[in-house]
Amino acid sequence: MNILVTGGAGYIGSHTCLSLMEEGHDICVVDNLSNSKETPLKRIQEITGRRLQFYRIDLTQKASLVQVFEDRRFDAVIHFAGLKAVGESVLVPLAYYSNNIVGSLVLFELMDAYGVKNIVFSSSATVYGEPEKVPIKESFPVCPANPYGRTKLHIEHILRDLFAADRKWNIAILRYFNPVGAHPSGMIGEDPNDIPNNLMPFISQVAVGKQQELFVYGNDYPTHDGTGVRDYIHVMDLAHGHAYALNKLGEAPGLVTYNLGTGKGFSVLEMVSAFEKVSGKPVPYKIVSRREGDIATCYADPSLAEKELDWKAKLGINEMCEDTWRWQKKNPDGYI
Repeated sequence: MNILVTGGAGYIGSHTCLSLMEEGHDICVVDNLSNSKETPLKRIQEITGRRLQFYRIDLTQKASLVQVFEDRRFDAVIHFAGLKAVGESVLVPLAYYSNNIVGSLVLFELMDAYGVKNIVFSSSATVYGEPEKVPIKESFPVCPANPYGRTKLHIEHILRDLFAADRKWNIAILRYFNPVGAHPSGMIGEDPNDIPNNLMPFISQVAVGKQQELFVYGNDYPTHDGTGVRDYIHVMDLAHGHAYALNKLGEAPGLVTYNLGTGKGFSVLEMVSAFEKVSGKPVPYKIVSRREGDIATCYADPSLAEKELDWKAKLGINEMCEDTWRWQKKNPDGYI
């Protein structure tokens, strides 16, 4: 298949591109590099021995994106592009609404105009907000607790309306839980700008000496150790989930929604302990106040994806920590 991947230079996008190229798909990446670098795209080509096409374009720039659709004929789109930090979204909500929703609208308009009606959308477990119980099923109510999650839910609504208006669309909405880890080669991984927003790169940067200590945002949640509990999923399991979703689109399923997670929750302090064991490095931490928009416990019921996609997460917490540490040791300063 010839696949357009928006945000393909980012963390999840780059790992998904690599996975799809290893399966023989042809990949075209559109990314504005606002929160990523071109380096992982070069390394993907080195790992796979295959070439991909890259356009440095912002999705909100419609005239530039038109040229991509003029240049290539696509069978499907995987839409990752967007701002993604929960805490930042609370501080600058207008930037999140403008970038994430407007960029998506431009993309969908051009897909419609050029007859490309197969899409896998990168949504998020944040759309569920604070769940009444866990594990979380796709049928649970949605009520995002922050602007980032609300942009994801708005885009889901747009896609549902598109499908209601035109049943030729085939849409897979994937609600991710917490991706961590790196490709086992150690050549691509998560490389956040400045101080990391996500837990695992923060832990690994402390272990490698790039950060002095980990900030643990709150230890007074109603969990077994007071710290937030999340469903951490290896990024390669997540990447493979997109290949399974593309296969599902080939069956013309209409609109489908799946949780991608492991079905298990680990606390912040459990992740710190696991990483220390794998790396042999201490990870000093400091308890600070909760972040606005964070919730106590969130983990998936991934049984629908297993049933309908024949997909299941295979890698555990040890592999997540081992691959993260391998990436961080090989790239102490990230992509340079």
